[in-house]
Amino acid sequence: MGRLDGVCMAMCTQQDSPDPDDRLKWLQVDQRPPLLLNVALALQHVLVHSSLCALVVGALVHEHEREHLAASVFFYSGISTLFHTCFGSCLPMVQGPSLDFLVPALVLLSAQTSCRGQCDKSEVFVAPSHPVRELQGMAVVAGLVQLGVGLSGAGGALQGRCGPLVLTPVLCMLGFSIYREAALLCSGHWGFALLAVVLLVGLSQHLRCGVLPARLRSLHFPPISRLSILLSVLSVWCVCAALHHCGYIRMYSVPELLLLKTDVNVTLIQPRPVGNSSRLPSPERTEPWLSLPLPGLGLPLLSSQGIAAGVAAGLSSCVSSSSVYVLSARLLKAPTPPAQACNRGLSVEGLGSILAGLMGAPVGVCSSVANACTLGLSQCGSRGTVQLAAVMLLLVGLFLPLIHLLASIPLAVHGAVLSVTYTVASATGITYLQYTDVDSGRNIFNTGFTVFMSLVLPRWFRVQSGFIHTGVPPLDVFLQSCLMLPVFLVGLLAFLLDHTVSGTLSERGLERDQSTMKIRSLADKKQATVQSLEAVYEPCELVRRLLALPGLRYLPFCACRGSQVEKIVVTSPEMFSLLPLHHDGR
Repeated sequence: MGRLDGVCMAMCTQQDSPDPDDRLKWLQVDQRPPLLLNVALALQHVLVHSSLCALVVGALVHEHEREHLAASVFFYSGISTLFHTCFGSCLPMVQGPSLDFLVPALVLLSAQTSCRGQCDKSEVFVAPSHPVRELQGMAVVAGLVQLGVGLSGAGGALQGRCGPLVLTPVLCMLGFSIYREAALLCSGHWGFALLAVVLLVGLSQHLRCGVLPARLRSLHFPPISRLSILLSVLSVWCVCAALHHCGYIRMYSVPELLLLKTDVNVTLIQPRPVGNSSRLPSPERTEPWLSLPLPGLGLPLLSSQGIAAGVAAGLSSCVSSSSVYVLSARLLKAPTPPAQACNRGLSVEGLGSILAGLMGAPVGVCSSVANACTLGLSQCGSRGTVQLAAVMLLLVGLFLPLIHLLASIPLAVHGAVLSVTYTVASATGITYLQYTDVDSGRNIFNTGFTVFMSLVLPRWFRVQSGFIHTGVPPLDVFLQSCLMLPVFLVGLLAFLLDHTVSGTLSERGLERDQSTMKIRSLADKKQATVQSLEAVYEPCELVRRLLALPGLRYLPFCACRGSQVEKIVVTSPEMFSLLPLHHDGR
């Protein structure tokens, strides 16, 4: 056994030693991988996006509406991704649905279909006749909030005041926030979920030195580690398809999994009967091959409760997206996103959510945490790859047979993908503690308190859904939504505690720049890459000329360039790679 370990260590050392800068090259956002690898990485992003889509769409809409609404989510996620990579923050991030929209949507539906313990027995409550239109209205309002935060410059200004002790709990909570939903998906079949997790960990970590056959080695990349999610999903998917075809297993949908749970009261999702749950549409139904995602139920319906839920969703998505910007930059060894890039990104996400809501999608879009973590697992951050993935999302949204194909992926596999990818966000958040005084009682309390309360409060308010009763239903929906959004809670608590509890700059992981006398984070020091601000965050030449017009200079959104483009100097080896490195012990 020791001899085998020595051989594997020698192979890995031989592969990593000759060209250590080659791995950094794959993280360059302006680099493009070989064609076949580029297509495979883009398909990997599409599969990760489908995991979030399966959770959100499956939990919100009925069986007969699910296929068309899923197509809308895919289509407008692709449009938003293209806009974001070209005009927004320009980071290679996929846009898609998230828990920031799912939780307020469930609160909204729950408030409209039940009295939540606040009604008299004589009152009659009628379920909304167009719940999807209500959700579309919520998505439009959330997009307006995102757009307002971006255009006003508030997003970039607040992000610049978030030190390591704010980023640590926020990024940790980004990963922890999905645990309940991931467990729900995995409960569809724990055996296949475990198999997918084992394959994901094994391919991405233990078999990172695997290479292609000799005739294909001219590509010069370790495909097994970079394509660990794609290979794992395809492998388990094929096994499940074969067993399902033989009649040995049965696939479940999200509502059916909720029916199987013993603690249905814990969730706000109302279980409803479904017909065929192994895929989105019923096999007896005939659908056209090509279908443009357009609103089939009419324009979005704006109600007071829908507006309240949309405001909560918009605020939470702004906190989440700003954190994902920092997460992606950290994983790609890029500079910390400047305020201008953050403002552009939030504004473009707002436009994407407004477009999605107006055109029939039940939720808005924001930066996908799972896809951002996929950048770290694949160690490839090409902007061209994400743009190709956006084109694939557009095609999936246009062709319903592709929706049917992705819908046949078991929910247990989706749960495994979310379980593994979201752990990268939590682990990245922990790395920010190295810049602070980890022995400080102030820091220990602030970090532990914010993370713990952000896990406890949403759980408690989910169980006690009728506790908040102000007499104003929209205010009830807004407060209930905010208190059930863990990322919003942790961001609010961490920011308040870090700026109100006294502590020295070095204790908080901050320093004062002697040249400008401004306070900056120690985590912003340049590290382990040669990427520049211009290469990562500058939009295309046409957009720069447009935003440089004299009449637009006074908007924070249009301040797209910093005063100076700086090179990054290697100062520390930490966070060089999420893939394990083997050394000879010297």
